[in-house]
Amino acid sequence: MNSTPDKIRRRYEELAAPTLAAPRVRLMAGYVQHGQTSTLEHVAAVAYLSLALVRRLGLRCDESALVRGALLHDYYLYDWHDHDAAPDAWHGFTHPRHALRNAERDFPDLTDLERDIISHHMFPLVPSPPRHVEALVVSLVDKACSTVEVFARQPWARRREGGAAC
Repeated sequence: MNSTPDKIRRRYEELAAPTLAAPRVRLMAGYVQHGQTSTLEHVAAVAYLSLALVRRLGLRCDESALVRGALLHDYYLYDWHDHDAAPDAWHGFTHPRHALRNAERDFPDLTDLERDIISHHMFPLVPSPPRHVEALVVSLVDKACSTVEVFARQPWARRREGGAAC
């Protein structure tokens, strides 16, 4: 599929809007993910870049589940840097379970594919691998975005200034 950046952006915004409109999703803006990047900025970047990757590679997938699962993959809603606020000391291993619990509560129509994306995005830290191409893509893009966020200062700032969601 030959998609232009503008087509990818419009499709992302169309697919992301319902999830981003949910009241508790905006809470992720109040938590730092990596460096100076908020959790909301991180999940938006992962969702957008996952969609861009599948479009550029021409992969067949459920784009709606891809974007929603990516937006909810870190929906754990706590500051993992604050050991008193975190539910345990094993965030890297357990946050997919916390994110899934929150997503199931706030999005009762969550699909099995979206559950796979959320539950397995930390493979191989979580021993069960992704079962679907969408979950594999989100897992790989998540790692790439996390690396950029750790080493770059405000990597998504230019996109924010342009009014984009990521």
